[in-house]
Amino acid sequence: ATANVGAVLMPRTAASPARSRPTKSASPAKSASPSIVTRPMTKVLGRKDGSTQGMPSAKMATLKERSAEPVQKVTTEFEFGGPLGATAVMISLPLVIVGLYAGCGRNGCASGLASAAAMFKSMQIPQLWDWTAAAVVFGWTALHFALYVLLPGPRVEGVVLRDGSRLKYPINGHLALWVSLTACVHGLPQLGMSLSWLYDHYLQLAIASCALSTVISLYSYAVSFADGCMLAEGGNSRNPVYDFFIGRPLNPRLGLLDLKACCELRPGLIGWAVINLGMACKQFECTGAVTPSMLLVNAFQLVYVWDALYNEQSILTTMDITTDGFGFMLAFGDLAWVPFTYSLQARILVDHDPSLSMSALIGVALLNILGYCVFRGANSQKDAFRRDPAGEDVRHLQWMQTKRGSKLLVSGWWGMARKINYTGDWMMGLAWSLTCGASTPIAYFYPIYFAVLLMHRAWRDDHFCSIKYGADWAEYKQRVPFVFIPGIL
Repeated sequence: ATANVGAVLMPRTAASPARSRPTKSASPAKSASPSIVTRPMTKVLGRKDGSTQGMPSAKMATLKERSAEPVQKVTTEFEFGGPLGATAVMISLPLVIVGLYAGCGRNGCASGLASAAAMFKSMQIPQLWDWTAAAVVFGWTALHFALYVLLPGPRVEGVVLRDGSRLKYPINGHLALWVSLTACVHGLPQLGMSLSWLYDHYLQLAIASCALSTVISLYSYAVSFADGCMLAEGGNSRNPVYDFFIGRPLNPRLGLLDLKACCELRPGLIGWAVINLGMACKQFECTGAVTPSMLLVNAFQLVYVWDALYNEQSILTTMDITTDGFGFMLAFGDLAWVPFTYSLQARILVDHDPSLSMSALIGVALLNILGYCVFRGANSQKDAFRRDPAGEDVRHLQWMQTKRGSKLLVSGWWGMARKINYTGDWMMGLAWSLTCGASTPIAYFYPIYFAVLLMHRAWRDDHFCSIKYGADWAEYKQRVPFVFIPGIL
């Protein structure tokens, strides 16, 4: 469920896609001039839990080889266009959040470029900073830091790190979700407060979240210079702007608090669900009712958030946790981009509900249910295969052995299409936007942006896997020829 959270900002562009990573014998002198490339995503391959039990000899050899590598490496490749591209991203993404807010609100919605230009020209600049909103954002995040550490739950080990160690993570996000929702729904009214306040201060909350992301990113960058801090392989370029953006430390921690793992699923993701509830409360205050479209978008997205937290342990093998450093890219994506772009449909519905017919509502609901079944079915099958390819739930599946020692699924969900989980994820995103009808194209920002992102990811994966697996990858593509839609695309 977090497939679009870790890389949530934008596709990583490739200025030189034919260029592979340098070998271990590359000269350190070349590191001062990194090349601009992209990297592959995590694949549906073999075991990902860090265990060596039942691991083929080729994988064992790879693990031993990695354990002999230097723990800290100088980054020799840039992503996102290097320091200039990183700077552009850090400036532009907060502007996108503000632009989406300004493009549709209680005073109207842009229907095209001309109307958008007219709206921006005539609009009055609202108050951007509010200390109460800032206190809410910082306090909400501090609450989830505390819940991460204090709530009961199993503590599980992550993957084996480059130095051979394994960190432990508390799995209590599902409990944190229900504690948070209970406190907001039942606790705030006892204090004479309403969640509708979130609508009235939406922009100020978004600005405060951008500020919080920056503060946490600065802290993360600063602690990366402490002795013994393990650095991300992609975040040690020695360019401060780029390293601040991409993330220099791999697993920054404050005692038992793992900043990256906590921010990945807690404050922003749960905050998104709470913001949606606030939009429903505001609609009720304004109209005396909560419309079917508002109910559907709240239900759809709450299930999506619940799914991520119920399956929290699965993030420990994702690229966000195992590979990426924790910097502005992840902090902003988790704490600002997710809650204030994914709640876009609920905010639009407060003032611009399309009054969809019952047949339209049923169609939208069926699309979301179908997307969820594909998304959850594919991801559950993948996670089970990663944990134990011989497990009862997946031992009937067919797979092909690669020369590298990895296994590639060629049946089940992953025999239908190589990125079928993306298809289910996108179908859900489209259903969310369809609850807004044709009121404004702004409501469709998410599925349009996400479609471009997923196509870029698929192209990038294909390129790097062809380099990594060679002839095995060509054979795999023959056995699983479709990317997104079986028999079509």
